[in-house]
Amino acid sequence: MDKKDFAFDKLNYIICAASVLIIIIGFVLMLGPSSSIEGGFEPDIFSTKRIVVAPMVCFFGFLLMIVGILYPRKKEIPAEQQER
Repeated sequence: MDKKDFAFDKLNYIICAASVLIIIIGFVLMLGPSSSIEGGFEPDIFSTKRIVVAPMVCFFGFLLMIVGILYPRKKEIPAEQQER
């Protein structure tokens, strides 16, 4: 297969993979003990990490995914112009 057959360049795939990892980290930050335990209310569901930091990390990951998709491919210089 030629490089022209692919929609993205190698850098696009690297950026998209990094953004997926950042999104996963954001969702892991949202994890914690649930409030449905029999003991009653769990105040940790309102921690700053779970309601502020984790959604911001996920949002940054989604923005980075958009950048990874829209990042322009490198223009290949034809062999005739490289000799000049």
